[in-house]
Amino acid sequence: MFEDMKSRYAFGWMLGASIVSIFILLQATQNVFIIDVALQLVFYVVVPVWFFSYYFKKRGAKLRQVVFFHGTARWLLPVFGLTALSMAFSIGMIWLLLRGLMPIAPTAVNFVLTPQPLPDALWYLIATGFIVAVIAPISEEFVFRGLILNRLIAKFGFWNGLGLSSVVFGIFHINFFGAFIFAVVASLLYLKTRNLLVPILLHMANNVIAIYQSFVNPSFPQWLMVTSINDLYTKTVPNLVVLIASLALLLFVIAQMARGLENKVEKDRIFSE
Repeated sequence: MFEDMKSRYAFGWMLGASIVSIFILLQATQNVFIIDVALQLVFYVVVPVWFFSYYFKKRGAKLRQVVFFHGTARWLLPVFGLTALSMAFSIGMIWLLLRGLMPIAPTAVNFVLTPQPLPDALWYLIATGFIVAVIAPISEEFVFRGLILNRLIAKFGFWNGLGLSSVVFGIFHINFFGAFIFAVVASLLYLKTRNLLVPILLHMANNVIAIYQSFVNPSFPQWLMVTSINDLYTKTVPNLVVLIASLALLLFVIAQMARGLENKVEKDRIFSE
């Protein structure tokens, strides 16, 4: 279903619509919060809905073919476990990157670790939280797992397509390595279930924790999170242990999920042609 979609068109329309929206909003209002929320809605809602609606209608496909509840319940526990693992790996990876940057770019590290005040506008925090926790995961999974992953696998093969799509996903996120591993796991979940709802739930769970850490408790979990330069050194042992353990477990899970999946994906692709 997704293999014949042109991924460059999706990104092109998202970028173009965002640029046009900026100019319109700048003329209509000077409120940066309104502009930010509006741009997020254009990028995550307006363009993706239009783009996928067009292709679904063109192929006579139904949304329930790629997003459905049947069989999803048995994946809920694994999704929560994978969320914990991916978040642990991301936290450990951030510690490692900051620790590595400290000798060569201490000013940059200090800036990253300096708490930034939250906006006073409660509606903006709620709107942004909802977009990041609910809307963005749905949109990004359709684009990255539904569209880009399928296109790249069809063109370059299973592992090359999976790896390239995960690299693209990582480039769009600050924590590249954490996002890359997350994308690999999300891609395998989708390919194994052929149900975008499963990686969407994983993505939502991941983003909810990220929002909690950003808006509510930046030091969660207290024993692991690095919130000061001193923490880079005093929390070396727990971060190193968590980083190694989470990476080992994630690689094991990835290997287990990928077992026999390459042949299954290729077989499904042949029969769908």
